[in-house]
Amino acid sequence: MADRKLFALVSALIAVGIVLTYTLSIYTTILFKVGEFHFAIRQTLFGFLSILIIWLLAQADPDKYLSPIGFTLFIGSSILMVAMPFLPEFLVSAVGGAKRWIKFLGFSIAPVEFFKIGFVYFLAWSFSRKLGHHDGMGVKQEYIRFAPYAIVFIVAMFIIAFVQNDLGQVVVLGLTLLFMLMFAGSSFKFFLTLLVSAIMFFLFFIFTAEHRILRIKSWWALAQNSVLEVFPESIAKELRVPTEVEPYQIGHSLNAIHNGGFFGVGLGGGTFKLGFLSEVHTDFILAGLAEEFGFIGVFFVVLLFVLMLHRIFKIANRAEDSKVYLFSLGVGLLLAFAFLVNAYGISGITPIKGISIPFLSYGGSSVLAASIGIGMILMASKKTNLA
Repeated sequence: MADRKLFALVSALIAVGIVLTYTLSIYTTILFKVGEFHFAIRQTLFGFLSILIIWLLAQADPDKYLSPIGFTLFIGSSILMVAMPFLPEFLVSAVGGAKRWIKFLGFSIAPVEFFKIGFVYFLAWSFSRKLGHHDGMGVKQEYIRFAPYAIVFIVAMFIIAFVQNDLGQVVVLGLTLLFMLMFAGSSFKFFLTLLVSAIMFFLFFIFTAEHRILRIKSWWALAQNSVLEVFPESIAKELRVPTEVEPYQIGHSLNAIHNGGFFGVGLGGGTFKLGFLSEVHTDFILAGLAEEFGFIGVFFVVLLFVLMLHRIFKIANRAEDSKVYLFSLGVGLLLAFAFLVNAYGISGITPIKGISIPFLSYGGSSVLAASIGIGMILMASKKTNLA
């Protein structure tokens, strides 16, 4: 029997996301001259479809359907991402010159969201077959063993970071890959050397794009005062950036969180959603949640999220099949890193990456892809002992 607790927790998060989409999208509906319930209705449709997909996948036989679904996601979304730059304008939606969405029946689908689930399945399938104990194996041999995966990741990283101009997704995928490698049986020394290499690549991506440099400066303008206090004035003076690049989005986000206090201003009572935070129902949904429902609301959502991750990791821990173990672990890591990257960004701890909160942020592709991942985990959970 599939894990009912995980199904209930994910369904609850989707329901919370629908409520937040309605209450936080009021300014956006006016801006785009659409009906009051425009975004809420669309998110409700995707929410019910996602819950239905989770339930249907949970009924399926993992021995028969798990691999076909996983490889279809990986190969199909890879082909779409490669083809998107060459598709005509009427088939794709572009923002800032980057083509990230494919238009389909009045909706926009982001292939990268489905690629993440497919990529995790590919890693789980391959790691379970080729990786394992590293006794007597040096770091050089581990790098040779890792080389094919590095090539696949670098190609994906190029498409997502350069072609689609979406470094945030690369960060989440890179972190997931690193930790899956460690849990698949790589040595800690190899993990550390790979982590250093990943940081160097990350810095390379930042300093090769002017808009990313400006984003880092914008974040640093907000964080510098508290950090530079511990440095001598001569050093602090060199590290300080002009205040005119202060990130107003992060400033409004922090003000919204502060305005919510402990209990919040109430459903529909938020003010920072009224044009101060752009499309707060997407990337800044946690800030909108904090203003209207306060610390209590944020605590409730975080609790649901943590309980969901606990069920996912419990399924992974009880799985006898190493492929199921690694896939469940990888999906859990994907969801966890996406939540953390978004939460750190809207609170000013790290630069904003444009990563949505799984199941909460508005967006059909995000909730559908994450739900497929959960459905596949529930499918596999029928062969684990969760008592």
